[in-house]
Amino acid sequence: MKAVRTDCELECPGIDAGLRARGVDLVLLPDGIDEAELARHVSEADLLLTCYTPITAAVINAAKRLKGIVKYGVGIDAIDIPAAIAREIPVVNIPEYAEQTVAEGAFALLLALTRRLPAITKAVQAESWIWPESRWLGRDIADATLGLVGCGRIGRAMARMAQGFRARVLAFDPGANAAELAALGIEVVKDLHALLAASDFVSLHAVLNKETRHLIGAPELAVMKPGAILINTARGALIDEGALVEAVLSGHLGGVGLDVYEREPLSRSGHPLSPLFGRDNVILFPHLTFFTAEAMRRLEEDTLARCFEVLEGRPVTVRSLDPRLRAQKVGVRFI
Repeated sequence: MKAVRTDCELECPGIDAGLRARGVDLVLLPDGIDEAELARHVSEADLLLTCYTPITAAVINAAKRLKGIVKYGVGIDAIDIPAAIAREIPVVNIPEYAEQTVAEGAFALLLALTRRLPAITKAVQAESWIWPESRWLGRDIADATLGLVGCGRIGRAMARMAQGFRARVLAFDPGANAAELAALGIEVVKDLHALLAASDFVSLHAVLNKETRHLIGAPELAVMKPGAILINTARGALIDEGALVEAVLSGHLGGVGLDVYEREPLSRSGHPLSPLFGRDNVILFPHLTFFTAEAMRRLEEDTLARCFEVLEGRPVTVRSLDPRLRAQKVGVRFI
């Protein structure tokens, strides 16, 4: 058996060792590999593991022996699911390993920005001490309003944390059950602009699809409160990054905490978000809110379980409710 794992910069020693212990010939490929080179490597592979690398129709059609594609992570936007379905190659992700973890990361970004931690830390490193001047003034989360755009598992975990700080929590999520959210103390707002206008802090937890791409653009940023803080740990393309830069540079937004980007990796020059480097009210986190010891252990265990299902010819367990994965008919079982 041969397996290919892309994005080897994301260290997953448990996955690699687990596959090799089963006698699998494992090939590790770097981020940024071009389509033709990836297609060459997967042409004789039985299993493809991927995280960020685009898995195009050309790559899938080149893989004549491929029995399954395992996304060791959550988002499946980079995988051509229709092409895989056409070849009857099951695709599975690992949707539950870091729900609480990512929510904690999002809340950490919010706390850091409300308390001006990046700016104050930088000043102390440079000056040894600072005094309580107005430029260092922080903000309370208590009695403020947090707006959630998307309120699935991660959004609900974020809501619990905010409620623990006595914040009011609003949610915009057309697909959510309003009664369920109300029972959790979350107020449902049916209009996105109304939520943005009412919120002191906004955190994005929506899935990315053709309807939500650039969901937060210039009109949405304009209706946010002056000085509001925006957090995104979901998908970079939920935000029009050019419009976001304008909103930050104009001083309209009070803070931005990002962990995901439409184009990764970031760069200090030549990237749409390059103008935000070095700003005291911006945190650019390198897509690592998922990266804790506990979450990685869960990711490796679940990934190996899915890999062994593929290699042993068993139906692959799909836990995700994403309709793109639920459209599969062959080689999967849904729970």
